[in-house]
Amino acid sequence: MKESTLNKIRSDFPALNQKINERPLIYFDNAATTLKPEAVTDSIVSYYNSINSNVHRGVHFLSQEATDAFENARISIQRFINAAHSREIIFTKGTTESINLVAYSFSKNFINEGDEIIISVMEHHANIVPWQMVCEEKGAKLKIIPMDETGNLIIKDFENLICKKTKIVSVSHISNVLGIINPVKKIIEISHKYNIPVMIDGAQGIVHKKIDVTELDCDFYCFSGHKVYGPMGVGVLYGKEKWLEKMPPYQTGGEMIKNVTFKKTTFNELPFKFEAGTPNVGGVIGLQAALNYLSATGLDIIYDYEEVLLKYATKKLSSIEGLKIYGTASNKSGVISFLLDGIHQYDAGTILDKLGIAVRTGSHCAQPLIDSLGIQGTIRASFAMYNTKDEIDKFAEAILTVQEMFG
Repeated sequence: MKESTLNKIRSDFPALNQKINERPLIYFDNAATTLKPEAVTDSIVSYYNSINSNVHRGVHFLSQEATDAFENARISIQRFINAAHSREIIFTKGTTESINLVAYSFSKNFINEGDEIIISVMEHHANIVPWQMVCEEKGAKLKIIPMDETGNLIIKDFENLICKKTKIVSVSHISNVLGIINPVKKIIEISHKYNIPVMIDGAQGIVHKKIDVTELDCDFYCFSGHKVYGPMGVGVLYGKEKWLEKMPPYQTGGEMIKNVTFKKTTFNELPFKFEAGTPNVGGVIGLQAALNYLSATGLDIIYDYEEVLLKYATKKLSSIEGLKIYGTASNKSGVISFLLDGIHQYDAGTILDKLGIAVRTGSHCAQPLIDSLGIQGTIRASFAMYNTKDEIDKFAEAILTVQEMFG
């Protein structure tokens, strides 16, 4: 990335201008949530300062304007991930609600006693617990794809797990702990040989990879706005029309109905069948602004630069004695999880914060993965397009300071 481009990007994110403990902020917690460019916050403020109206319900000018903006955002997101139809784009509160929606609605019609659901060992709790609840309710069985010592899922074991009893496969595109990019295309191809649908948790994928749901041929793909430089409280579920049509509503109330009497209620058409109640209109508009910002900056430029940062940071941290990186497979995104010999991750994270560096410590809402590694948690540094090699250098120096303090 050109220095002028990087400087322009950094100038678009006001949060980078602040100081933490009298030191310039180095923000390496992007896997948890990314910072927001002014284009996003401006779009949200503009909505509330001018339109500030509900959608699909009013005949007055502002309501029509809000509806147009809302549905235009849906079309933009459809195009961004190359979905076939805008009606296949469902707005939710985020990845967690999207997965819960599919788990609840899909299981209503397609999961029975004795059936099986497959996930992987590296899933976020949001892609574990909903399926556990389905299994408990339906008498189904949850099966787990294992990984090797580098963090790669073992596809041969997956092929041995899948069978006629399997009803759905749900896996993360990119691990939020290890940064490993999973072979989701291969998983989808194998599953479709058995006519089994696949759900992809794209919370980490959407910000690090160009997503084409048509090319992937996934049946469901979901992501959160706040992981991709957009606002919190809004997300997207993409679902193939053929599945969404067969699934019952996840929530009921206003907007998702076509006709209501005390005797009978008929449900609305897609996508509205799954969007009960007043939506987060400002959030949806902010998410559209975030994706537009990415497109304008250049997705290829961003992804190439993030790869440069990952390789630079991996080399830098690997040279530090007493530092162990978890997830060493070559197919990675901008996440490095590590531990320091003899130093608890919380202690290290606290000192790094005193030095102005924001990282995440703990199990990262992926306790089964952490348990499988035989550890209690990690220190996680995750990179974004506004981070720099100079920040990584300072990070490495800060780690040495931590080690000296506990020496």
